[in-house]
Amino acid sequence: MTDSSRPRIVVAGSANMDLVGFAERLPRPGETVLGHDFVMAPGGKGANQAIAAARAGASCTMLGAIGSDAFGVTIKARLNASGVDTEHLRTSYGSSGVAVIMVDGGGENSIIVSPGANNTFAGLSAAETTVIAESDVLVCQQEIPPDTVLAAARAAHAGGTRFILNAAPARDLAPELLETIDLLVVNEGEATAITGTPEPDLPALLALVPRVVLTLGANGSRYADRDGREEHVPAFPVEAADSTAAGDAFTGALAVAWGEGRDLIAAVRWANAAGAACARTAGASASLPSRADIDALYSRYA
Repeated sequence: MTDSSRPRIVVAGSANMDLVGFAERLPRPGETVLGHDFVMAPGGKGANQAIAAARAGASCTMLGAIGSDAFGVTIKARLNASGVDTEHLRTSYGSSGVAVIMVDGGGENSIIVSPGANNTFAGLSAAETTVIAESDVLVCQQEIPPDTVLAAARAAHAGGTRFILNAAPARDLAPELLETIDLLVVNEGEATAITGTPEPDLPALLALVPRVVLTLGANGSRYADRDGREEHVPAFPVEAADSTAAGDAFTGALAVAWGEGRDLIAAVRWANAAGAACARTAGASASLPSRADIDALYSRYA
């Protein structure tokens, strides 16, 4: 794929250092469980999705903030090594974001995030706004200040850039933000938090946004839009080692496939392959698959 044919993806989001501990099972409240491994690696939903998009074939730019600590240096180095443009990545005095992650023997996880520098990512500059407006797809999450997500979304809307919101972690979505969303990506918990329903309700979500992808973990994904299209897209069978960044691999690959002009159901199917390929390897950013890895798994089972 030549540079001229690569979709231009900009990710405005969080960057963290992930501290990952592995044990046979997750501890209950007040309990200590003896683990068997530990990994420290750059992560954060924004950085993960930027790396995922770059590895999946995009020309990707990361907007966000890292700290002035050693974690920040490592995060930026990982982004650069993965082919992500960090020219506009801010450095804020103080601590970078940190995520403490516990992973059990089945690959399930629990995560606590301390935002650090991510909370300083506010007030988009003219240069940052221009980067968004000149891209094919903007991807945001909800680990940065809500006003920044809204500002980025408005810049995308004004520039004709398609906007994907991965509404994680779950929180209320302002009406003015909902008006800018082209595609909402949520898991089951996030879907119910947004609609206030006991179970994921696609019609309720489509009353808010024009297109929805509901991720279902090992059960794949479901796509629906206001044109009446709705389809369950099965998962790709793999032996999961760690699901920590699988959702980010999915979202990054989905942005790339949509930016390449694929039909959205086909894009979701390819993104499912990216999520499955990611889950085969432990770690966050280190496990994000290359385009070749995604295509190999997709070709085997699609």
